[in-house]
Amino acid sequence: MTSSSDRSPAVDVQGPKSYEIRTYGCQMNVHDSERLAGLLEDAGYVRAPEGADGDADVVVFNTCAVRENADNRLYGNLGHLAPQKAKRPGMQIAVGGCLAQKDRDTIVKKAPWVDVVFGTHNIGKLPVLLERARVQQEAQVEIAESLEAFPSTLPTRRESAYAAWVSISVGCNNTCTFCIVPALRGKEKDRRPGDILAEVEALVAEGVSEITLLGQNVNAYGSDIGDREAFSKLLRACGNIDGLERVRFTSPHPRDFTDDVIAAMAETPNAMPQLHMPLQSGSDTVLKAMRRSYRQERYLGIIEKVRAAIPHAAITTDIIVGFPGETEEDFEQTLHVVREARFAQAFTFQYSKRPGTPAAEMEDQIPKEVVQARYERLVALQEEISWEENKKQVGRTLELMVAEGEGRKDGATHRLSGRASDNRLVHFTKPEQDVRPGDVVTVEITYAAPHHLLAEGPVLGVRRTRAGDAWEKRNAAEAAQPTGVMLGLPKVGVPEPLPVAANSGCGCD
Repeated sequence: MTSSSDRSPAVDVQGPKSYEIRTYGCQMNVHDSERLAGLLEDAGYVRAPEGADGDADVVVFNTCAVRENADNRLYGNLGHLAPQKAKRPGMQIAVGGCLAQKDRDTIVKKAPWVDVVFGTHNIGKLPVLLERARVQQEAQVEIAESLEAFPSTLPTRRESAYAAWVSISVGCNNTCTFCIVPALRGKEKDRRPGDILAEVEALVAEGVSEITLLGQNVNAYGSDIGDREAFSKLLRACGNIDGLERVRFTSPHPRDFTDDVIAAMAETPNAMPQLHMPLQSGSDTVLKAMRRSYRQERYLGIIEKVRAAIPHAAITTDIIVGFPGETEEDFEQTLHVVREARFAQAFTFQYSKRPGTPAAEMEDQIPKEVVQARYERLVALQEEISWEENKKQVGRTLELMVAEGEGRKDGATHRLSGRASDNRLVHFTKPEQDVRPGDVVTVEITYAAPHHLLAEGPVLGVRRTRAGDAWEKRNAAEAAQPTGVMLGLPKVGVPEPLPVAANSGCGCD
């Protein structure tokens, strides 16, 4: 424990205390933040309304450690909150997630106004640590070295009424040289299939119609329980759950992507024709340096098999440009794979040193200007391919699940937005009939851009769903809830059909 002499005295606050959660990093962190929100609400806190930037009784940072400047970003945000805390008696600040697991005591040394530091393995302790810090008037630093309880056993405040994450495993057994996640989240631990399916069934009973199976290496599921076909069996079992309309998963690893998984995707009616398959590099030399246990031929072979089994599948990927030692020839191999695979979208990253990873210490770090030039060439090529692939959708009739918050210009254009089964984002004309997030509409695609589609004609059909009912019921309940003594919470984020935007993911899969 580390004490802080300038800590504000605790005071009683009239009414429920408010909380704000700021989330950085990958899908695992977003889902962890749903757990943190559930824990806090279970302890009597209420979610702060949007827009007040830290003016809450408890501010929680759920951090990411995979970027070179992750710590600078955290300490900058903590510094911004220091004067707010000084003016607000009883305010508390907590830091959790991967950076907290990595830096531990460093955080309260650099920012002594922080009240609680907790790691990736003990998120369930947050309310207890906050109360202990309040009573003892000193910072509480508690980092578990191994998982104390599977996160799905904790209370959850889901960010969406119609779509949900379902974690099937935590941790990772891979040793990619650019990734620090296994060191911070530990070895892979799998949930029992019965527990996973029970959670899915409970969510469906609440109105959820789309789930995303989540794991650091999702299709390695089964390695911890001794069943190499456990993941394909899980997909097929999801197909037998009445009311579950859409099943997705992220992120798989090419090493573990087997033919039985492809067959399960093709043969399970609610498994969506969409696959996010991280490439990272098209060069066998770079893949070896990355310790990625596949090569270009193996990767393209998987893509070919998926397309043969699921012709309309939209395939997306992650690519790192400028890994140490990458030559122009290596980079050309990446461009070759992009041309061959014809990804619907690629989330591209310029390599940056991840502190604590082997790659950060490698020789032949690529100059920034070279990385930038290659990155721009890759983005230009993928933009061209994305546009060409989207143009193939023009004239097709698609079913969309209406989404919440995905069309930033919908208000001005009088449109709504939704996701097709293959995860493409579609903006469509607002119908006369009322539709809600979670409802399903049928539209004809009239225009394609590189990153979205338009359906400019009238909506061909509207299907009101139990998911839309659940969204409507939740909004009515939240409108009736009292607000806390606070302001401000940027949304953790609706669990959008994945992959997430490149600038918010870690690209470590």
